[in-house]
Amino acid sequence: MSFDYLGLSDELLSAVKDAGYTEPTPIQKKTIPATLQGRDILGIAQTGTGKTASFTLPLIDILSQGRSRARMPRSLILEPTRELAAQVAESFEKYGKNSKLTCALLIGGTAFTDQVKLLDKGVDVLVATPGRLLDHMERGNVMLNGVEILVVDEADRMLDMGFIPDIERICKMLTKKIQSLFFSATMPPEVKKLTDTFLKDPKEFEVSAPTATAVTIDEHLVQFRGDDKLKRNILRYLLENNDIKNAIIFCNRKKDVKVVNKSLNVHKFSAAELHGDLHQETRTEVLDAFKKGKVKILVASDVAARGLDIPDVDHVFNFDVPSNPEDYIHRIGRTGRAGKKGTAITLASQSDKKYLDGLFKFLDKKIPLLKIPEEVLGGEKKTAKKDNKKEPENQSDKRNKGESKKSGAKEENKSHTNGKPVVGMGDHVPDFLTR
Repeated sequence: MSFDYLGLSDELLSAVKDAGYTEPTPIQKKTIPATLQGRDILGIAQTGTGKTASFTLPLIDILSQGRSRARMPRSLILEPTRELAAQVAESFEKYGKNSKLTCALLIGGTAFTDQVKLLDKGVDVLVATPGRLLDHMERGNVMLNGVEILVVDEADRMLDMGFIPDIERICKMLTKKIQSLFFSATMPPEVKKLTDTFLKDPKEFEVSAPTATAVTIDEHLVQFRGDDKLKRNILRYLLENNDIKNAIIFCNRKKDVKVVNKSLNVHKFSAAELHGDLHQETRTEVLDAFKKGKVKILVASDVAARGLDIPDVDHVFNFDVPSNPEDYIHRIGRTGRAGKKGTAITLASQSDKKYLDGLFKFLDKKIPLLKIPEEVLGGEKKTAKKDNKKEPENQSDKRNKGESKKSGAKEENKSHTNGKPVVGMGDHVPDFLTR
């Protein structure tokens, strides 16, 4: 089936064709006609299935009739992260190029005044994160009584980030006559309660089981006994010994994102970090550099695990086993997209046993083991024993040896950075990061 049979306008079909798409995904086939009919929608689909176009396309046609009024948007799309919100806004620009619809993006990290100017002009489509939207509402910059269509995207991610109370507060401010579309990769009880409250006789679509991983992804597991220093050594070995065009490395904590990124930079890898503590302008620049190939490796927290439109990622590494097994699906879903092959490798030490067992139970399968050379794991080659016993060292020898080691370490650090501080790291690089 092509897009021609989904009920979209000729102008919109032309924009879809110009974007290079000819056949809709399963979630688009099911969702677009029902949305055009005015039905409430509950869509359950894992990341990378084309959810964004499944609601942006019908919204463009529905909103093509009518005019917006100042500070009263005609549709509202809620996203859990700034990156997802920006991606949805880009989608409206791409597909709505033949329409006269206006779109505003309300996210943190950008100027309030510019956003207020857009709202004052009146917008057809308002894409926002919950926190920034509520900030504008409390200042009287935006009113929701003109909203005709509501979209809540990545509802389970909203739950993980603590946004469900904000979503409930926003939904209660909308009129009861609106059309509502909720999308989620999984359906935990809290999200189910939310949809039961705010959706009216919805059409439910589920395109795949939430525990399924894409068949285009080759999954591997590396198990070892050791600390994070050994884990970084294994990661570097994998990066050096695989044919990698680009890669995303996921860490559970922002602190580890920073450490891993600095370590890779010290060892001359082209890497950049992406996490919630970065200013929005910096996050946008990092993503743009990665998409354009200026940066080969992206070290990220789970802020990058869902919805980012980076179609050509060929490797994903889980530096940490995710504490929430559902995040594994979303992380590795960054590769193997649009029918292309991808590789996902997870590193697990003995301290990850609890999370690893939970992941196996969630997936209902084991992840194939990937063998790593013994010397990489810290093993030493056997050498012949010497007959002569080692002479004891006096205190002076020990001091001299210690000073020599310190001097050697400094020289080694200097060689890694060519005598210059690494960009973004300050003048001091901890010794443990150079090993």
